Amino acid sequence: MALKRMVLEIGMGTDIRGIDPTKAAVRALRDALWHNSLGVAAALGLDTDSMQVEVTIGVPHPEQVDKAQVLAILPHGTGTVTVVEGGLEIPNDEGTNATLIASAAAVVWLDVP
Repeated sequence: MALKRMVLEIGMGTDIRGIDPTKAAVRALRDALWHNSLGVAAALGLDTDSMQVEVTIGVPHPEQVDKAQVLAILPHGTGTVTVVEGGLEIPNDEGTNATLIASAAAVVWLDVP
């Protein structure tokens, strides 16, 4: 059997006032995952926990993202997280705070014949 790319899900998340890259990243992955129901594993006769999910997050200050919190969002399977520079940071008028926007891509792989 061989791993095959089955699904690509994308999402966006924000932290409106806290400038917390982890919060924005978690919300982006949740946005990507919670808008669908993956029936592909069951259709192939596989357990949903056999999914391997490769998550990429684009966010300002990627070094501040807690990858364990991002992975905790996955409802099934196992995953990896790569965080890269991306997203947006939009300062408020006073320059005392900002809104962060993160992007997430989740690729689902299954071991199929």
